[in-house]
Amino acid sequence: MDPITRRSFLISSSAVAVGFAGLQSTLAQASGVGLMSEPVGGGYGPLLKDPDGILDLPAGFSYHIISPMGVTMDDGLIVPGKHDGMAAFPYINDDGSIDPDRCVLVRNHEVADYHRVPSAFGPRNERLGLVDPEKIYDAGHGKPPRGGCTTLVYNLKESKLERHWLSLSGTMHNCSGGPTPWGSWISCEEAMYTKSDRFERDHGYCFEVPATTSQSMADPKPILGMGRFLHEGACIDPKTGIVYQTEDRDDGLLYRFVPDSIPKAVGDLHKGGKLQALRVIGRNVLDTRNHDADLIRVGEPVLCGWVTLDGIDAPDDDLRHRGFASGAARFARGEGMWWGTQTKGTKDSAYFACSNGGRVGAGQVFKLTPGEGGDWLELISEPNDPTVLENPDNVVISPIGDVLVCEDGPPPQSIIGVTPDGELYPFAKNAYSGSELTGACFSPDGSTMFVNLQGAGWTIVVKGPWEG
Repeated sequence: MDPITRRSFLISSSAVAVGFAGLQSTLAQASGVGLMSEPVGGGYGPLLKDPDGILDLPAGFSYHIISPMGVTMDDGLIVPGKHDGMAAFPYINDDGSIDPDRCVLVRNHEVADYHRVPSAFGPRNERLGLVDPEKIYDAGHGKPPRGGCTTLVYNLKESKLERHWLSLSGTMHNCSGGPTPWGSWISCEEAMYTKSDRFERDHGYCFEVPATTSQSMADPKPILGMGRFLHEGACIDPKTGIVYQTEDRDDGLLYRFVPDSIPKAVGDLHKGGKLQALRVIGRNVLDTRNHDADLIRVGEPVLCGWVTLDGIDAPDDDLRHRGFASGAARFARGEGMWWGTQTKGTKDSAYFACSNGGRVGAGQVFKLTPGEGGDWLELISEPNDPTVLENPDNVVISPIGDVLVCEDGPPPQSIIGVTPDGELYPFAKNAYSGSELTGACFSPDGSTMFVNLQGAGWTIVVKGPWEG
């Protein structure tokens, strides 16, 4: 993983076409076969070169591809492209019991007008009539925005996709988001488009998509209380119902939505609350980006409070500027978020990545831990070495308590693990193209990881010895 090797590594985007039916690669088990980069610390061992040229993984792990863009789904619509943020949920039977052999995936599609990828409605919107107009957030004067969500039912026991369908429509640039404790997905628009000749409604909101097992679409109602800005990730504290949010701007803020009452079901987030931005107590307008100086140091938590914001619909796209002027801290492109803990017996936290933080702009990983008398912000990783970690994006906590980080920078694109002790190691590498890996998440039983290869428009299912 020396700088020369990483920077000069060229991945062909015109690799040999791969058939989707039954595609699977089982990586070599023998020690020393196809050895690649050694872990910096921790991890599952060195990566092995994938003979199919798709995804390099450690020994013992295997993968296959499901729900590629362009194929027809069970509702007659087409799988859109630009697969992004994603979460897996339990499969709930009609009688309320949980089916341990299945799970439900809700998946974002970060599609904007300028992306040349498939639309769910077909190249000429010829399948638009299959969708109830009331389920389309923005009709777009006859050309609805092509982002949104799809829902998948995956059989864990038989390792196969059973069904998939469109579940959110008429939104755009649905980048990341986060799961709720009550079984839904918050899909975030990374867009600030306004009503115009192109759009019938404003964009820049969060939407709730139930993780239902029935083929249905979510009510496309924006959660206005969560604010309008360049949304990226979200996660929820199940004890309080507080929603933490990142903003994908180089001068962005870290937000939280405090609901008026603890939400317990789909739709409760619409009941109102207040939007706040994080500030560091005693250090107003702290620049956590560390571009010019180490104003926040790895492993040294700082006590934080919150600034309550007004004018949160922000027609002038100035919410972050007003929040910073009120004392809020500044972050370098907040990206994915995940709620949980790395070490058993410790408090749950909001883990999130900042893609461009640090002296060399290679990225940072933070955690925010709620506490009495204030919350604690801690920088847990800032290696300032692109050969180790470069432009972190989506994050998830693995079954062994490591934070797995999807990179979104120059190729090669990898998934990097961060141990509770701050050690970093490579877990997976995109050997197919220069595209980012997105939406990493785990099945409820922890047996299976799902991750997207965005440029190819694939969801990849990874199985292996997660418990080490």
